[in-house]
Amino acid sequence: MLLKDVALVEPIEAGDASELRELLHPETDGVDLSYSLACAVVKPGGRTLRHRLDSTEVYYIIFGTGTMHVGDESATVHAGHCVHIPAGHEQWIENTGRIDLAFLCVVDPPWDEGDEEVLE
Repeated sequence: MLLKDVALVEPIEAGDASELRELLHPETDGVDLSYSLACAVVKPGGRTLRHRLDSTEVYYIIFGTGTMHVGDESATVHAGHCVHIPAGHEQWIENTGRIDLAFLCVVDPPWDEGDEEVLE
């Protein structure tokens, strides 16, 4: 069994400028998965940079509120929402609330730096 506590995972600044804690990745954790899992945080008034991945991504909002942008679409998101982001689509998320916006990121196939393009 592999058990991780998100509070003990060292945060990094992701390419999209979010605070990211990688929870599971087959290359670094020695697990047999077809995806990677991370927890991201965007501070109040902040946003991620416009970017796109060659992989499919799913965001699951844990807490906070924001506006999710995927391609030409935008929607208000809050705790309990799940967002599917097709591979190759431009995306970014804004924190429109007063508290941190935290969300899980599932990337399939697993996230790879070479598969991400920051657009600004």
